[in-house]
Amino acid sequence: MTRPPVHTRLLLYLTQHFYDVEMLLTWMFNRKRTGIQKKNAYLGYAASLYGPQVAAAHFILTLKGGLRFKNQSDWFRANTKGKFSWDFVNYKDVQIEEIDLSNTMVNYRGLENLDTQRSLRTLSLKGCPEVDDWFLARLHVFQDSLEELDISHCPHITTGGLAALRNLKGLKRLDVSSLPRIQSPGLVVILLEDMLPKCDIVATGYDYSFVQEDEESKVQHMQGQSA
Repeated sequence: MTRPPVHTRLLLYLTQHFYDVEMLLTWMFNRKRTGIQKKNAYLGYAASLYGPQVAAAHFILTLKGGLRFKNQSDWFRANTKGKFSWDFVNYKDVQIEEIDLSNTMVNYRGLENLDTQRSLRTLSLKGCPEVDDWFLARLHVFQDSLEELDISHCPHITTGGLAALRNLKGLKRLDVSSLPRIQSPGLVVILLEDMLPKCDIVATGYDYSFVQEDEESKVQHMQGQSA
């Protein structure tokens, strides 16, 4: 009798052990989510001991991000192995002015570690897989200081979520490039320019040649959300 090919045997094995595989995948998913939540936990104890600036800096660096304190030229960054200098503890009385969390696992919960940074001018969230509409809604805490925001390449941001940025009236530059869940990008840019007239909107990575028939109704819906 001819032995079945490898892919057939593998399929048979997976069929026979379906529930074992399903349980394993569920366990792996839950373990990953738990790890993400732990990384974004509020560092209240550190904030009470060393102050909110030090706690915020530690949170950023443990996510392999980077930051620059106000009136300082040098950045603190984690290396590829996640190691970083602890000299940031010397700036416990200095606000953070720039934060780079590009391609990190920061999420809505983790923002609690940053919302005391009321001198924050620049925030980069490029390529963050956990940044979503709820995250954007909470950025209003930086409405008096934030000037530059990069949310490009974030897979979970939708058109509706962008309406929350209307509170950031001080923005001078907003990058919304390559957001896969954005529909009718041309009209979205028009909406953003209307909401933030003093802001330079960067929106590359879209096909602007295709115009959908219901674009006008979508814009009216978004304008209703931003009203």
